[in-house]
Amino acid sequence: MAIERTLSILKPDATRRNLTGAINQRFEEKGLRIVAQKRIHLSRREAGLFYEVHKERPFFDELVEYMVSGPIVVQVLEGDNAVANNREIMGATDPSKADAGTIRKDFAVSIGENSVHGSDSLENAKREIDFFFSESEIVG
Repeated sequence: MAIERTLSILKPDATRRNLTGAINQRFEEKGLRIVAQKRIHLSRREAGLFYEVHKERPFFDELVEYMVSGPIVVQVLEGDNAVANNREIMGATDPSKADAGTIRKDFAVSIGENSVHGSDSLENAKREIDFFFSESEIVG
């Protein structure tokens, strides 16, 4: 298996409910290491830049507003097939369709407030990690 890095975001609904430790425990139990982590509050500009790929979609403005509604925890996860492993741990975007035991099934409020974000490819993982972290902040 390949050691990879992926970006994870614990979204405002998760931080508001003090779920950081519980969610991090899921990652670590499944073999992912947290090699960088910080709690931040995105500006509208930052959220818009990060989610720019969705700019033409009808949910873009709502997504940006949600992501600036409270602090988030951004982190770099590292491990075997980290991108796919993280996506499996998170579960389906729609919590009603997520498998039992996944983060979204257990913690998400709704399809919009689904507690976590994870990179969907190695290419996006690199871009997303570089958006939030300098190489010196990744200390795994």
